[in-house]
Amino acid sequence: MSYESRFKNSEIDELFKAILALEDEEDCYRFFEDICTINEIHAISQRLHVAKLLYEHKTYSEIEELTKASTATISRINKCLVYGADGYRRILERIYPK
Repeated sequence: MSYESRFKNSEIDELFKAILALEDEEDCYRFFEDICTINEIHAISQRLHVAKLLYEHKTYSEIEELTKASTATISRINKCLVYGADGYRRILERIYPK
């Protein structure tokens, strides 16, 4: 099945091709340190951590305490898990199989 993103364009295609070309964790660190600010990397990693905890059926208050994420952020990520493009879910199922 093919997914058509609302955001698809040639620049984003190039970004994703670059990400797919990363070969290991060192490549990831080097690339993301160059392309993102440290705050952007922390924000992205926090979102994935929140998604993982929601996937594990943790409560908002547990997640807020563990991650220091706002309830607005937790709610937004939960909406993505429930109504989104299944991006979080697909990755979570691959790296944290039940």
